[in-house]
Amino acid sequence: MLRRIGTMILAIVLVACGGGDTTDATDTTDTSAPDTTTSSTVPSTTEAPTTTVSPTTAPSTTGPSTSTTPATDDLPGERIEFGPGAGDTVAVIGVRHDDVLNLRALPDPGSEILSEIPPRAENLTALGHTRDIGQAFWIAVEHEGVEGWVNFAFIGYLGQVTDETATILDDLGERPTAATMEDLGSIVAESLATEAPDSDIVMSGPATTGDLGEVIYDVIGIGDDAVVGFRLHVFGEPGADGFSLRTVEVTTLCGRGVTDDGLCL
Repeated sequence: MLRRIGTMILAIVLVACGGGDTTDATDTTDTSAPDTTTSSTVPSTTEAPTTTVSPTTAPSTTGPSTSTTPATDDLPGERIEFGPGAGDTVAVIGVRHDDVLNLRALPDPGSEILSEIPPRAENLTALGHTRDIGQAFWIAVEHEGVEGWVNFAFIGYLGQVTDETATILDDLGERPTAATMEDLGSIVAESLATEAPDSDIVMSGPATTGDLGEVIYDVIGIGDDAVVGFRLHVFGEPGADGFSLRTVEVTTLCGRGVTDDGLCL
């Protein structure tokens, strides 16, 4: 449907999840499983992609890392020259608003949880180490003074933010309405998703209401390693039948880094 938003953005531009209490965690020793935590009423996040992001060519934005995170063959998996460069600022993507991303002691979904990173956190510092543990890549990061490992599938760079309301309305052929902001956001997210590969659609920000309704969705996995997805900040106008679309702000989610202008590398 709205594939051409992806096409338009791609034309101007050249990427694991978790919980606190291990009694609720879905962590297993199966390396293909995402590192996520769910409550009894919240489904686990979908299986993360593992091999769609190419090695980074982005220069460090904040200088060399002083990390003491071990990067030897004593760790699980194999060290590879892949992923964000040391000192790069990266963000959490594709994590549900009621979930968290586990920061673990080792690149292993069964290792000790050092801390929980909120969804959409933007202040992670990459330490320049990546491990291939077979079915997933893990990267070393620092968050609020704690160093550890996270599943690379839930990490990306935040790129340009653009208003895509007019394009979305033109593609849909009408101003969409829905009973709830969750439903309205889903309509918009579906218009940006792809079927080959199948995109993951995640409500990364809770729906709120007031003078305007708001909700945030991440669409992850669009078949590109530079642009790995989109973050949609959807605003709705409340009415008698629910909400009608007001505006949509789209943040490009990049896999290999961003330029000073916010373009994906």
